[in-house]
Amino acid sequence: MPALEVGRICVKTRGREAGRRCVIVEIIDKNYVLVTGPKEVSGVKRRRANVNHLEITDKKIDIPKGASDEEVVEALEKAGLLEEQKQRVKIDRALLLQLMTR
Repeated sequence: MPALEVGRICVKTRGREAGRRCVIVEIIDKNYVLVTGPKEVSGVKRRRANVNHLEITDKKIDIPKGASDEEVVEALEKAGLLEEQKQRVKIDRALLLQLMTR
């Protein structure tokens, strides 16, 4: 599993934003991180998220801790991931249930 770090791209697996990509902006503690889509790009508002509700990908962008949404968009453009960030991901509910019951 990729490391939980600032700039790591994730997919939200729960809630109204499930299936949308987001970027970790800040690590709050061992259970929570601050994420952003940004909202104009993927539809994910800047908010606190439980790490158990995120699927961490192997992609990472170079941003400072607490980066603004504008800085995140700039870094996504630079990495060539802006269009990919806009795409939704289909969540496999059966696999998610399997992981939850462990």
